[in-house]
Amino acid sequence: MDYANRAKELRELLSEYQKAYYVIGRPLVSDLEYDRLFDELVSLENEHPNLKTSDSPTQRVGSDLTSDFPEVEHSIPVLSLDKAYSDAEILSWIAKTTKNTGENLSFVLEEKIDGFSIVLYYEKGLLVRAVTRGNGFVGNDVTANVKTIYSVPLRLTQPVDIAVRGEVYLKKAEFEKINSTLIEPYANPRNLAAGTIRRNRSSETAQVPLSIFVYEGFWADATGFTDHIQILSQLKKLGFTVDPNLSYFCRTKEEANARLAAADLEGNVGSFDDIPQAIIDNTQRRSSLPYEIDGLVVKVNELSTREDLGYTGHHPRWAIAYKFEAPQAQTQVLDIDVQVGRTGRVTPMARIKDTLLSGSTIRNITLHNQDYVDQLELSVGDTVAISKRGDVIPAVETVLEKNDMGKTTWKMPEACPVCGSPIEKRGAHHFCTNYDCAAQAKGRLAFFCAKGQMDIEGLGPKTIEVMYDNGFVRSISDLYAFDFNALAGLDGFGGSEGRKIEGIKMAMEASRRTPFRSVLVSLGISEFGKKAVDLVCDAGYDSMDKLLELADKDDADSLSAIHGIGPVTAKLIIDGLNSDNTRKLIEDLRKAGLQMSDVKEDVSGYEQIFAGQSWCVTGSFENFNPRGKAMDEIKRRGGTEVSGVSKKTTCLLAGSGAGSKLDKAKSLGVRVVTEQEFLQMIGMLGEKGNQEAQPDQPSLF
Repeated sequence: MDYANRAKELRELLSEYQKAYYVIGRPLVSDLEYDRLFDELVSLENEHPNLKTSDSPTQRVGSDLTSDFPEVEHSIPVLSLDKAYSDAEILSWIAKTTKNTGENLSFVLEEKIDGFSIVLYYEKGLLVRAVTRGNGFVGNDVTANVKTIYSVPLRLTQPVDIAVRGEVYLKKAEFEKINSTLIEPYANPRNLAAGTIRRNRSSETAQVPLSIFVYEGFWADATGFTDHIQILSQLKKLGFTVDPNLSYFCRTKEEANARLAAADLEGNVGSFDDIPQAIIDNTQRRSSLPYEIDGLVVKVNELSTREDLGYTGHHPRWAIAYKFEAPQAQTQVLDIDVQVGRTGRVTPMARIKDTLLSGSTIRNITLHNQDYVDQLELSVGDTVAISKRGDVIPAVETVLEKNDMGKTTWKMPEACPVCGSPIEKRGAHHFCTNYDCAAQAKGRLAFFCAKGQMDIEGLGPKTIEVMYDNGFVRSISDLYAFDFNALAGLDGFGGSEGRKIEGIKMAMEASRRTPFRSVLVSLGISEFGKKAVDLVCDAGYDSMDKLLELADKDDADSLSAIHGIGPVTAKLIIDGLNSDNTRKLIEDLRKAGLQMSDVKEDVSGYEQIFAGQSWCVTGSFENFNPRGKAMDEIKRRGGTEVSGVSKKTTCLLAGSGAGSKLDKAKSLGVRVVTEQEFLQMIGMLGEKGNQEAQPDQPSLF
């Protein structure tokens, strides 16, 4: 008997039967016949281990070996979505996006599956890695567990290198069946799916009938696809399961129908005017679906426009999630008090009875401002409906029953509860008028020392509070004059904790070398965060003196002329720099030796081979992760960065998955440079074309 050919025949048959049963829902053979063939393959692989392959159907049963889920870097964007809660917000987003791009766009509406996000990485069509979303940049490797999901193809129909985003979920009926057997049941199918994917033994994961829908694909090589519906069509052809409840909208229904048919996809079609009804229809159909959805996702269909719109640090600008009305619970407001932040803003907070909602216990809910309270007509003692907006942020939605104490609507106190100073209203919010209020001072100190600002290790909010309450510091500048040895003997600083004091002293000294841009962010000026600071410094306002000169002239126009800095932001920055308190802080920090100008990198050792050239970088790279590192090399050698390809672009550095920018460069005759060519240009390749020794870099897939 030719065991190798028989094993190959069994693998192909079983893979076909699995797809028919779990993906298509049309069994081709009886359970008895399937089990007979499966057992035969298991027996063959046990007797001849060399016949076992990573895409064998027997890998679906999992292993009893434990897993520690190592961390893996993602090579594609794995970000969250911006959110909307009404069809009016969705239509406004579509109109704004269309206006900003100036293009004739179309939009895809998909169900937002309430499951567990996963990224599947394939090399030459073979599943090599399955990674959780994690923080969007690094996730956990859960490949062995994901392989047990029958609707996840172990081998694709084509030998492509591709990364695929999807949502693992558990059907409602299966959830109810499993949950009824548990001593401590799960709150919802999503939690059970997430817990199952993180089981230490994949054999345990295999016992839970998880499913998956995929919704985005990222090819390593250029594909020629121009829009999202073509990607969905190709994913189906590769063997993936795509959510069938798709809607597609163009300016006219006829155009949408023709384009969807051309992509060989089925779904609902319509014009932009049909979107509100589509949202209503999907919302009403929600309860009848065999799986949970918690909203809808609207995406720009055109890939070139997606690339132009790009991403924020949190979400793509080309997609938005419409969230269904969040699950609600009923509770009672026990008290309303206020919190004072570092800017003096006074925020009302509702203290409620402990209430379980969406898997967590809610005790405190922000009420934002007096206007919000007035709209609710809310008071202490009221019975209210609360929700988790976006399944994250607790909110009071409405008053169900007024209190029996005769209280009408809660009102903001006239004096700050911390320092007793008057509270005044500015715009929609109230503020404590005392800059030296203890709550504000502690907030400013904690903000200055926190990660993302000066990042002074050891000076967290609790330590700051101890120092303030003991009269050691009152302002940020006090930190640089304080003798930290005075902390010795206080709770948390005695005995072996002396090492903590030495650590703080070292961190304080190191903070004097913190880059100027971080110092600017740490000033806490409204709207002057990292992104705005980078834009302003890159525009040439790269020292404190230059910025103060603008402020002296009250020149907000120069800042608003910078792309990405609007007039409102510019005015807030100028007003912040003109504040007497900010001016005093800047001078104190200057005397303390902090960086007051943006120190440029010394590029004297780099030959300026790209001087006068404009470069665009796109795709993913083996040696430059993130790809911004490649642009750093270009800038060191005199080149300038452009975000898009035009006739004026000198070169396009194209990595894997370059997409539409590569197509545009070719059509315009712009020189396209590969990663290997670029390495040779900048001298990172040896004489024989081998890469010089570099730090280990993760591969694309």
